[in-house]
Order: sequence, then structure tokens, then C-alpha cells
Amino acid sequence: MPLASPALPAGAAGPDWEGMLAAACRGEGVASVYQPIVDTARGIVVGYEALARFPGFPEPNPERWFAAARAAGRAAELESVVLRTALAARSTLPANCFLTLNVSPDLLPTDEIRAVWRDAGALGGLVVELTEQAPIESYVALEPDLAQLRGAGALIAVDDAGAGYAGLRHLLALRPSMIKIDRALVRDVDHDEAKRALIEMLGTFASRVDAWLLAEGVERVEELDTLAALGVPLVQGYCLARPAPPWAGIDPDVAARLLSRRVPDRHRTVRDVLEIVATAGSVSAAAEAFREDPSLRCVVLLGEHHRPLAALGAGASRLGVVEPGLRANLSTPLAEALARSMTRDAPSRFEPLLVTDNAGRFVGIARLERMIHALAADAGAADAGGRR
Repeated sequence: MPLASPALPAGAAGPDWEGMLAAACRGEGVASVYQPIVDTARGIVVGYEALARFPGFPEPNPERWFAAARAAGRAAELESVVLRTALAARSTLPANCFLTLNVSPDLLPTDEIRAVWRDAGALGGLVVELTEQAPIESYVALEPDLAQLRGAGALIAVDDAGAGYAGLRHLLALRPSMIKIDRALVRDVDHDEAKRALIEMLGTFASRVDAWLLAEGVERVEELDTLAALGVPLVQGYCLARPAPPWAGIDPDVAARLLSRRVPDRHRTVRDVLEIVATAGSVSAAAEAFREDPSLRCVVLLGEHHRPLAALGAGASRLGVVEPGLRANLSTPLAEALARSMTRDAPSRFEPLLVTDNAGRFVGIARLERMIHALAADAGAADAGGRR
């Protein structure tokens, strides 16, 4: 029996989904476009989201394609083809940019999707977005695949936070590295106080669990201004750039608008206690650095695109023990950085923070003792000033 169109009444004439899906699952007529993701502090592109397109067919709507594939039992086949198509341009991705890929969470354990990751090799610089094509029935069942993705260097993102299945339980269970704000919350945020409050709450949560916050669907400059003022670090949407072939830039006027913002910083930040340390590209290289200079206190292990992975001591480097470190942006307030540190397990709670710029590149470390001293000094100065 032919598969009916997912958006037409029963019996109505529609596309030949059975034939179109068969062709698409062979890789015919499938393409990718890439929408820039922009750093609000610097007005530059720091990543791209890969989006599926079907130019070789009469039906252009990707949502209808994925719905039809799911109805026909071919969702894993279609998503694997879409992922491979998106990854085909990966070798030309600009330096210091990441690439985000959409995946239905229920398809992660399938052979088709697992084969995509195996064939892709190292996954550094990739962000896997768990979409809402289907609800997550069991977080425990996802753990092996999520652990393998993280182990290969990929980051995990939750798509459409604040809508559908992506509720607070979802965020708490998955502990993503990136949280994407649903476009429904972004729309008209410039004159909706409730939306502003919710985005601020998501920002606080993201900072505490060491995740990036990204607002998608930004269509007006007023929305962009509001999100930047709220401290949302990453944005994407038609206001900045439309999906395009690789690798498009953003509207120069919008970039200038972001750069012209001057938001005074009234708080001490991680930048104030930054410390430069030695780095290494492998655990063995770190061990060699300690042998050459026994006075070193730590060496930071770096991954692709100068992204920090862990702060190693002499013993850890010698034994090959690598515990992922906690990252903090240069502009993170000291009090917030300390609060985030306290969420770590006891053995690693007092390890130094790995400090990055807005593109995620390593710039130094922040030791907890220096942060505490700086805050104590500020508090002492404020107390002395109050007694005058």
C-alpha cells in the first residue's frame, strides 16, 4: 500500500513518498545548507548548524520528509544520509568554528547512525543536537551512545529548550554542553518580560552546568539587542544570516551593531585571575614537560582547535589518568565561577578552571585560591569603605 502524504487527508493525492524516500535513502536529491552561529560579544561567526534540504524532489519541507520517513519505518536510513551529506563539507570548515548536527535521540542506538560516527573518525568540533522528533523514553538507554560520542570528542546539545519534551528533567538528565533556546521564547522577547525572565533562568542553569546557551530563530534586531543584553553568548537566525552553502558570513551591519555595544562590567571576572600555564597535545607530551621542568604545577591537555580538555598534574600525566576539566569563559563573574566549581565531585572540586575565550579556545587557568582571595579582597575593601 503506498505511503500517504503526512500532511494530506486520507485518500487525497500527494507526493509519491515511497519512491521519494527510496531515492533519498540512496543519497539522491539530498543536500545540506549551513546557518551561521554568532558570538554576541565579538560579532563573529563561531559555528554553523547543518540543515537538510531536498532540492531534487517536489516536496521541499524537511519536517514532512522526516515525518514521512518515520511513518514508513525509514527514519534511521534518512537521518544517516542527511548526516553524511552534512559531514561531506566538514574538511573545509573554517578554523575555530564548530558544526552542529541534528539527530533524533531515539535513533542514536541504531546501526545506521552508529555507522555514521564510526566512519567520521574523531568527532572534535562537532556538536550533536538531540532534536524532538520523538520523546526520550529512557535516558539510561542513551548513555552508552552519548558516552561514545563524548569520548570521540563531540559535544551534546539539547534542541528547543523550553518547548515540548525538552523540559527541566531532560536538561538535568543529559547535562548537555549546549542548550538551544526554543524560537518560541525568542520571538518578541524584546517586549515580553516573562520570556526575558525564563531566558535569564536558562542562562543561570547553563552557566552552573558549564554549558553554552544559544538562542535560535532571531529574526529582528530588537530581539538580538535584548538577547545580547541578557548575556546570551550565541545566537542564530535570519536577522544575522540565512542558511546557505558553506561557509557564509553574517550581515556586516549586524556584526557592527553587536561590536558597538558597550556593556559595563561591574563585577570581577575570571579574566582578573587568569594564569598562563604550559600546554600539551597529548598525555605523553605532558609527562615529558613535567620531566623537563619539575617545577611545573600543571599542564593543560589541548584538543582540536586549541580547546582545553583537562588540567594534568605530574602524577596524572605519568599514569595517563585524564579527568575532563571544568571550563569557564573569560567574562564569567568570579562568584559564578566558584559556585559552578562547587557542583563538581569532591575529588575534583578544587582543580583549576580551564579558561576559554568566546570561541572556546584555551587562554589560561583560574585557580580557586586566587578567585577566593580576589573576592575576599573585594569584600574587605567594600567593608572598609562602609566603615568610613
